[in-house]
Amino acid sequence: MTVYTLNLRVFWPLVTCLCTALVCLYQAVRSRAGAPDSDSAPDSGSVPLLKGSALLLLGFLLLRYCASRSGGGEWGQRPRAACSARCPEAPPSSAARRSLLESFYEQQLRLSPHVLGHSKAHVSRIVGELVRAAKAQGLQPGSLSPTLRGDFVQIGSAYEQHKVRSPDCFDILVPLRLPPRLELEPRCLGPEESGLAPELRSAFTCALKAQQGAAWPRGYRPFSEGFCVELQGRRYLSSALVLRWFQGQVQRCLGAVLYRLQERCRISLAACPGRQLTLHILPRSDYVCCHISMAVRLIPAIPLGDSVYLVALQPGARKAQPGAARPLQALWGLNVSKQEQRLLSWLKEQTPANSCHLKCLQILKGLRDLRGLGLEQPFGAKWSRVLSSYILKTALFSLLLRGPWQAWEEQFLAERLEDLVLYLRDCLQKRVLMHFFLGNASVPEAVQVPKLLKEAAPVNLLAAFDAPTLDLAAFQLLNTWNQAPKIIRMYSSPRYLRKISTRFIEGFALMNLECQLKV
Repeated sequence: MTVYTLNLRVFWPLVTCLCTALVCLYQAVRSRAGAPDSDSAPDSGSVPLLKGSALLLLGFLLLRYCASRSGGGEWGQRPRAACSARCPEAPPSSAARRSLLESFYEQQLRLSPHVLGHSKAHVSRIVGELVRAAKAQGLQPGSLSPTLRGDFVQIGSAYEQHKVRSPDCFDILVPLRLPPRLELEPRCLGPEESGLAPELRSAFTCALKAQQGAAWPRGYRPFSEGFCVELQGRRYLSSALVLRWFQGQVQRCLGAVLYRLQERCRISLAACPGRQLTLHILPRSDYVCCHISMAVRLIPAIPLGDSVYLVALQPGARKAQPGAARPLQALWGLNVSKQEQRLLSWLKEQTPANSCHLKCLQILKGLRDLRGLGLEQPFGAKWSRVLSSYILKTALFSLLLRGPWQAWEEQFLAERLEDLVLYLRDCLQKRVLMHFFLGNASVPEAVQVPKLLKEAAPVNLLAAFDAPTLDLAAFQLLNTWNQAPKIIRMYSSPRYLRKISTRFIEGFALMNLECQLKV
């Protein structure tokens, strides 16, 4: 939410004019009261008026002089604009840079807890009704299709206290339940898998088998044909087929509960093959204080136990090289959002009460978005992928475990943010940033990590990008930090802020258009 600050350039002239008007009014009233003596002292009222006006003007000039010497309370307003054309802009001090970053955070990035709380509650009520309706529809005798477990899992930055600008997008995992007497055998492909793009080598396969070594049940043939693919004589659960079934199930259930939701909001659904299902929610007038258009991504998830889930791969990751040993529809992504939330809770207990680690992450995300407005294509499209929120969060986790907890107090905001930028720069130059949970033996013991994650092969999150892209991203990242005051001033106008806020809306409209064209 926007935070309004006092503009001294306007405030003090207004105070001067008001005081001058009051002095003039006082002199006018006094002169009328002493009208009989006006002949004997014709100029007696003019002298105090001139003295008062002179004192007010002198006070105003003195305050302006003091403000210019101290930087006006905020570095970046260029109080010495006259000399800026003759000499290069000097780097700001640590206190001035911290003041600028705090102002940037308060005015553009910080979310109102009131609005965020209302938005999350509204999303929970709508998704809850939809999930309950879908679960009831799936409880049919003799059905061998997957069913909804009946609950949902809230994930993403909105539920981890580091979302920026507006609560307009939410991610929800919808756990599924497979037919009984079937067991899952998930396995990470690892770097030894041939024929796949680097970003897919961290994917998982999910083989199915009957419980206790029994033969595959004959009655499960419809399930096998509708939701599995066969590879080398084994049945693997297909992410593409499960996603297609889930989309149809939610579409049918939305029609059943839509009449109950019409009084609360307007809802539209975007669903097309290969993409995550998205609910577009616009609350009605009874939620005037939180009248924000929200998009809710509903992600079908296969629970593996210990709050670990398999999810369908993102559309951008569905690229394979010729000769791939496994079809893409047999590949799944791994979601460890609950482990990340536990780690964030543990970090909150370890760091000081006024810790700035989440604020550092939010400010870096904000600077990334502003810098992306000025980058040329095709690198501009890669910028947000190289510095995705997940990569920034992973870098923050690794950096937090390195140094003392007291170093993350609020007063060291600028220093810690610079450390995060430099750490990310080094990772980009070395082309290595490992997944924090997969195959990582340095996870704190207080954060319980399932055996599946401990035994998985380590995954490099930057393996999907080539060396020139990472080198250019490292250069632009450091340049963004060095030029942060200039970038914040340049792209903080309402025109650019509207462009950032409408990016997701445009993407949602484009997704709807693609769905219509495919249909």
